[in-house]
Amino acid sequence: MKVLRSLLFVPGDSEKKLSKADGSPADALILDLEDAVSTPNKVKARNLVVEYLKDRPTGRRAAEIWVRINPLDTDLALLDLAAVVAAAPDGLMLPKSNGPVDVLQLSHYLDALEVQAGVTAGAIKILPVATETAVSPFRLGDYATAHLARLLGLTWGAEDLATALGASTNLEPDGQWALTFRLVRSLTLLAAHAAGIQAIDTLYVDFRDEEGLSAACRASRAEGFTGRLAIHPAQVEAINAGYLPSVPEIEHARRVIAAFESAGGAGTVALDGKMIDIPHRKQAERVLEQAAAGARKL
Repeated sequence: MKVLRSLLFVPGDSEKKLSKADGSPADALILDLEDAVSTPNKVKARNLVVEYLKDRPTGRRAAEIWVRINPLDTDLALLDLAAVVAAAPDGLMLPKSNGPVDVLQLSHYLDALEVQAGVTAGAIKILPVATETAVSPFRLGDYATAHLARLLGLTWGAEDLATALGASTNLEPDGQWALTFRLVRSLTLLAAHAAGIQAIDTLYVDFRDEEGLSAACRASRAEGFTGRLAIHPAQVEAINAGYLPSVPEIEHARRVIAAFESAGGAGTVALDGKMIDIPHRKQAERVLEQAAAGARKL
């Protein structure tokens, strides 16, 4: 399955921003029907998103096209699904998910709607924003055993969670995530890897701070995240670069692999005065796989 490094939100009610999105280097566009769209514009956004998808059929898209629908517990969700499924988005982002049960419910809706629309069964994937309600963090570990075939990954959200908690801020005075939000972020990362799916970091809200974004992406990738949401087109290139291995990492990985190959099947080898073993080899292989995947997208 394609690893998505950058996922760019595009307001579904803005014809101007939708038209500009075609030139984005993002791995995926998320056409938003939820938080970026005011209530009076919901119908307009839905119609524009369907037109956008139909004008860019599957197999002729420069980037994957996803749609963030409205939450399942609103009367808008089924209207969104009835409209967009027939236009065959690559995936749906599910906001305000309370856990795997919500993803399963959405999967059942898609099972029926894909058949009705003649869309390939199982083609539409799901990415829940898995931490936007007070109960959802307690259910993150359940994704590992939920066996949800459509589940592409997990991402987390800080703004809606703060609202759900009645928190006045989600940041410490130094600008870092507050404790509750650091905990939720870590649990999302662990849950994604436990389920064997992609771990996608949340937005970096200051879209003018390219240096800070680049540093945050490098640190995020080092922790195990595979990609990041983008709130502005200017963030995409920094995100794409930040989730690729650096040249020194690639060179070191090649040296690790070479050391093991020269050792004739040994499980432990010496490199640069240090002993390395099988986990180091697996990490080196992962780095080279990421580098190769990134090269194919360039």
